[in-house]
Amino acid sequence: MKALLPNIWEWSWFSEEKQLNFNGHLLTVGEHRILVDPPPMTRGDILFAQQGGPVDYILVTNRDHEREAASLREEFRCTVMVPELDAKEMTLTADKTCKDGELLPGGIWVVQLANQKSPGESALFLDTGKGIFLVGDAIIGHPEGALRHLPPEKYTDVELARDGLRRLLKYKFDSLIVGDGTSIITGAKPILEQLLTQA
Repeated sequence: MKALLPNIWEWSWFSEEKQLNFNGHLLTVGEHRILVDPPPMTRGDILFAQQGGPVDYILVTNRDHEREAASLREEFRCTVMVPELDAKEMTLTADKTCKDGELLPGGIWVVQLANQKSPGESALFLDTGKGIFLVGDAIIGHPEGALRHLPPEKYTDVELARDGLRRLLKYKFDSLIVGDGTSIITGAKPILEQLLTQA
């Protein structure tokens, strides 16, 4: 468990298949302690997450990032929330669903991204002054310091998927915290702009 930003920590599980880190994030926002897209946790990670109070929510950004949400719900006895448009396509039975524009506990905004790998793919926005986005499968942090899309075959229409991601550029943000790969802690917006303007 490593600190990325004030009140945001990350732990990772390396995927041999994808040759990428699958990342989970622990947020302390207001009175809430929230996990996002959690991969497997060590006992040390679990104990760290419990310091300072119980975990009360697990947020899942898309249908393919269930990961360990079901088992960790039992561990922490917390509420699991998933995108409304993906809920019916998941093996996990969510406690709650969320939709575009919704304000979640801790002041986290849901920003749904159209035409991605799954219909409910959502980014999570923290308006912290500089601004922080957390994304699931929408963008991969690879190689370190750079961003890329999923392989083209994952999309119905690659150009429409790129258009969907341009919605993020309407927000003021400095940090892009990724579920897959390496997060960009500062200067993320121009890197994303570059990705989305490439031919």
